[in-house]
Amino acid sequence: MLNGKKIVVILPAYNAESTLEKTYREIPFDIVDDIILTDDFSSDHTVSVAKKLGINHIIEHSENMGYGANQKSCYKKALNLNADIVVMLHPDYQYNPKLIPAMCSLIANDVFKVVLGSRILGKSALKGGMPIYKYFSNRVLTLIQNLLMGQKLSEYHTGYRCFSGEVLKGIDFETNSDDFIFDNQLLAQICFQGIEIGEISCPAKYEKDSSSINFSRSVTYGLGVLGVSLKFFLQKIGFQFKLFKK
Repeated sequence: MLNGKKIVVILPAYNAESTLEKTYREIPFDIVDDIILTDDFSSDHTVSVAKKLGINHIIEHSENMGYGANQKSCYKKALNLNADIVVMLHPDYQYNPKLIPAMCSLIANDVFKVVLGSRILGKSALKGGMPIYKYFSNRVLTLIQNLLMGQKLSEYHTGYRCFSGEVLKGIDFETNSDDFIFDNQLLAQICFQGIEIGEISCPAKYEKDSSSINFSRSVTYGLGVLGVSLKFFLQKIGFQFKLFKK
């Protein structure tokens, strides 16, 4: 716990056999109370590794349901465990688990209710191996999103996120996509409710085992991001969409 707040780390996993243990070993268990791993029907031994590590809360999907569906399972379980703070950490070792105390302290001390680990703050993204086309598209999409959604975030596309349980309870994330656009929908829903989002700099690590979507799926994701942001803007000026509720 931190400031009396129960902290749960969720690991949405897919074929994370080679990186899961390395990620798990760097989680600061002096403040983290529970770990949840959801395996989205991996073809490797992710679940076996998780059991060997002693992860108590393991959810196994009987079919590949998608990145968004994976997160839904994690968040529901975390809320069932009465988490005050939920940290999403990818088990592919792309994000540094040692930043968990810094992210959680901002929520535990009531500075923010949502905190993102940004690869763009500072100069670590390209140095850490982020492909140039991903960096460029990240910057362009973030600029458009900030304009349409009235925000000033450095990026919307990080997979390292920390939420208060209160925020997750107030968001209808079950209606969101089961695919990669889930991440963006969730942030848009949070922004629509007027919840301020904090950011900390997070060094990027792009290694051979880091998970990444291919170019064609990246294009699909980018178009989906623009669609979400446009719906956000249109609802602010009077149109109605099921995604956004106050």
